[in-house]
Amino acid sequence: MFTKETCRMASVPADYERFGIAQGSIAPWEDGFRTDPGGPGTFEWWYFDAVLEDGSTVVINFMVKDIRGGGGVNQPVRPVVTFELDRPDGTHVERTTPVLDDFSFSADRCDVRVGANTFVGDLHAYAIHVEIEDVVAEVTLTGRVPSWRPDTGHMLFGSDRPHLFAWLPSMPQGAVEATLMIDGQTRTLAGTGYHDHNWGNAAMQQLINHWYWARGEAGRYCVIASNITAERKYGDTEIPIFMLAKDGKIVADDSSFVRFEKTDEHPDPFTGKPVADITVYDYDATADGGEHYRVTFARGYTIVNNRMIDSVKGPKHVLAKLVGFDGSYMRFTGQVTVEHLTDGADPAPVTAPALWELMYFGKTRT
Repeated sequence: MFTKETCRMASVPADYERFGIAQGSIAPWEDGFRTDPGGPGTFEWWYFDAVLEDGSTVVINFMVKDIRGGGGVNQPVRPVVTFELDRPDGTHVERTTPVLDDFSFSADRCDVRVGANTFVGDLHAYAIHVEIEDVVAEVTLTGRVPSWRPDTGHMLFGSDRPHLFAWLPSMPQGAVEATLMIDGQTRTLAGTGYHDHNWGNAAMQQLINHWYWARGEAGRYCVIASNITAERKYGDTEIPIFMLAKDGKIVADDSSFVRFEKTDEHPDPFTGKPVADITVYDYDATADGGEHYRVTFARGYTIVNNRMIDSVKGPKHVLAKLVGFDGSYMRFTGQVTVEHLTDGADPAPVTAPALWELMYFGKTRT
C-alpha cells in the first residue's frame, strides 16, 4: 500500500531551535557554506540576477556541485560558475567555468571563491567577480530591502527523518552596478538585482515535481513569489512563498494568506512542459485584519527553455531516457502588476518588467 509522507515549511519553535536560527532575525553566517563538508546527497548554490537599465538581464550562479543534467548530489565537491546575459535584441551570452579544484567556501558569511571567480557579501552589500573565457564581469549589489526568509527557510520532506530544501533570499532587492567586458567591449550599467542562497541534502527531483519562482519591482513595490509543488510521494503538497515590500519595508509575508493561480496554460513547444501565460499570487489577510494585494505575472517571452537530458552525456544519457527523465527549465520575461485591494487603498495597479522561471523536475501532472 502506497503511503504519502508529509511535506511542510519548518515554522514552529522547535524548528528554529533545530536549525539554530532566530525568528525575525538573520545572521551573516546563514549566507555562508551550509552543507559542510559538501558530502554525498548535498547540493548548494549562491544565485544572483539583475535587470539592467538597457533592458538586459544577467544571471550568475556559483554552485558547490554541478548538478545540472547528469551531475548528481552524490558526486564529490566540484564547483562551477555560470554566467548568462540576455540583451533586448535577443542576443544570448552564456559561459560556464570548467570544473576547478581551486576553490574555497566560508562558513561565517558569503565568501565564495571558484578559481578567479568570487562572490562576497554580508547581507547588506555584495561584490561579484566573474572571469570566464572572454567574459569578465564586476558587479556590486547594495541592499534596498532587508534580508528575509519564509519562516525558517527550510522545507521538510518526509515523516520520520525528513530531507530538506532550504532557501534564503539574502538580498531581496538591491541597487546594481555592473561592468561587463564581453568580446573586447566594455559597458557599465546600473540596475536592480537580487541574491539568494539554496542548499539541501537530497536530489531535488526526488522531492519536488516543479516550481514557479518570480521576483520583480514595480513602482514602490518589491515582490518575491514562488509556488513549490512536491512530488507525489509527498502528497503533491503545494508550498506558496510570498514577500512584498513597499519603500524598502516588508508589508506582507505570511504565505498562509496566499492563493496561487495560473491561467492560459499550454505546452512549451520545445520542452513539452505546461507553461502558464498568467500566474497570480493573491495575498488576502483582510479576515485577519491585514491587507489584500494581488500580484500578477504576464509572460512576454521565454528566454531560456532547456531540457535537462540534453546536457547528460554518454551512458548516463541512455539511462536517463530509459527511466523517462524529462526535467526542464524555463526562464521568462514579461510584466509584473501589483494591486492593493484593501478597502480604502489606492486600487491603481503598478506595472513593470519582471523575470521569473519554471523548474520542472518531475513528470507532467495531468
